[in-house]
Amino acid sequence: MDYKDYYKILGVDKKATQDEIKKAFRTLAVKHHPDKNPDNKAAEEQFKLVNEANEVLGNPEKRKKYDDLGENWQQYEQNGNPKGGNPFGGQNYYQENANDGFGGQSDFSDFFEQFFGGRTRNTGQPQNRKGGDYETEMEITLDEAFQGTNRIIQVDSEKLRITTKPGSYDGQQLRIKGKGAKGVGEGSRGDLFVKIKVKNHPQLTRKGDDLYLTQNIDLFTAVLGGEVIINTLSGQVKVKIAEGTQNGKSIRLKGKGMPIYDKPSVFGDFYIQLQIQIPEKLTNNQKELFEQLKSTF
Repeated sequence: MDYKDYYKILGVDKKATQDEIKKAFRTLAVKHHPDKNPDNKAAEEQFKLVNEANEVLGNPEKRKKYDDLGENWQQYEQNGNPKGGNPFGGQNYYQENANDGFGGQSDFSDFFEQFFGGRTRNTGQPQNRKGGDYETEMEITLDEAFQGTNRIIQVDSEKLRITTKPGSYDGQQLRIKGKGAKGVGEGSRGDLFVKIKVKNHPQLTRKGDDLYLTQNIDLFTAVLGGEVIINTLSGQVKVKIAEGTQNGKSIRLKGKGMPIYDKPSVFGDFYIQLQIQIPEKLTNNQKELFEQLKSTF
């Protein structure tokens, strides 16, 4: 009976967190799942090993026992616990012909059965286990995050319409129940997790539910006052510029930012930072006029 290096099977370090182990398991379970690899015995065996590794490392109590076992596994196998009894507690574990739906053989190796015990008795019924979860990304624009949108994605042979609500944000994770990998036996399907990725906007910056825009204005509008047209995600807005406006001044448009998620009638704010453009090339006549203006101050 060979020692199973569950950390190596999942491709994680022995100091990996439970979240890192969970993520590694999901990735490998999707990669080697029988539905994605029909008639591929190698993938089927690897899928079993990945599930076995997760069964131990994904359970903090079993993981501690596995770590304690370490390189002493042969000693336990040959002699039992040096202190007597089972190395993992007082219960006498058993190994019977468990059936997991893969041709009647146990879903777990002899190593697992020896040290962690069989999971089912010989009832002649498949072992039921929930399927693994799937993960994918869905990229949307800032305008689509503002309005809400949808995408069609294909999971195995099924097409799903994924809809986002107004106010969706970068890094948000949607959970679609029952659309992950198929379960074993009568086990239910896993879930589908869709991570939202919002593309950067060419002019706008989003911070929480607020939007920020840098708007150029000419020197004469800054000095004399005037109006500028601002394009917000909800439409154009005419903004008044006061006389003597200073460079870097910020103007707030209340309620013109992003809709707050799950509160479509409530919005963040829209901030405009004014940047005054100074003329770079002047005619001699224009320079004289500026000199005359300068002399009046």
